[in-house]
Amino acid sequence: MPDPIFAHPRLAAVHDTFDGDRDDLDAYQEIIAELGARRILDLGCGTGSLAIRLAVSGLSVTGVDPAAASLDVARAKPGAHLVTWLAQMPRAQFDVAVMTGNVAQVFTTDDAWASVLADLHTALRPGGVLVFETRRPEYRIWDEWSIPVAQTRDVPGIGPVEQRFQLTDVRLPLVSFRYTYTFPDGEPHLRLHPALPRPQRARRRADGRRFPDRRRAPGPRPARAGAGLPVRETLISVRGQACGRHCQARPNARVFDNGSAYAW
Repeated sequence: MPDPIFAHPRLAAVHDTFDGDRDDLDAYQEIIAELGARRILDLGCGTGSLAIRLAVSGLSVTGVDPAAASLDVARAKPGAHLVTWLAQMPRAQFDVAVMTGNVAQVFTTDDAWASVLADLHTALRPGGVLVFETRRPEYRIWDEWSIPVAQTRDVPGIGPVEQRFQLTDVRLPLVSFRYTYTFPDGEPHLRLHPALPRPQRARRRADGRRFPDRRRAPGPRPARAGAGLPVRETLISVRGQACGRHCQARPNARVFDNGSAYAW
C-alpha cells in the first residue's frame, strides 16, 4: 500500500516543488560511482529524481514504486525514457539498490522491514550493495516540530499551494504528524497523517548486520549540544547482498552519518 502523499494525484503533482532541489541525492550518486555500479534499482523511486539523474549519466536504472501517481509524474520528465518504471519488484540482478529519503521509514514493523530485505536479496547480484537512509533518535528532531509550520509555494501549472505541517504524537518508536495541503481552486484540504518509525536498533536486529565505518555526510543542521551528533539524515551503505533475518553473511559496511534522527 503506497503512502497517500505519493499516491494521490494532486499531491504527487506538487511533491517536487515542496521537496526542493534534492542536493541530498549527491551522496547516493557518489557512492554508486565509487562502487563502479552499472545496474541500479531505485526502490521507492517516487517522482524519479534520482533515477533519471543516474540514467542520464549512462547507467541502467529501474525505478520501482507502488504509487502510480508518482510514476506518472516521473514518466513526464525529461530523460524519463531512459529509465524502466515498474510498480513491483522486478526479476533481475542489480549491482546496487537504493532507498533514498524516507523510503526505509515506510516499513513500520520489523516483519515488513525483513520482507523488503528479502526482496532486495533476490534482486541484487551476489556481492551487490544496498544503500539506504535512516534517522538518529538521539537527535530528537521532533523537539523542533512542536510549532506548526506553514509554507506556500507556486507550483507550475497549479498556482500557489499551501502546505501546513503539524506534529500530532510522539510515542516511540513512532512519531506522527499531519500535512494539510490547500489548493487555489477551492477544493477541500487534503490531510495526511503519516507516522515515521524505525529505531535503528530494530533495523540492525532485522538484518543481523553491523555498521562499523561511519562518515559524516553534508547537511545543514549543526550538532546538537550534548547529543554528540552532526547534522541531518544518516546514509547507510551495506557492502554485500541485502538479506532477511536468517542471512548469515556479515559483509563490510559503511555508514554515512550526517545525523538528524527522525524515524525511530
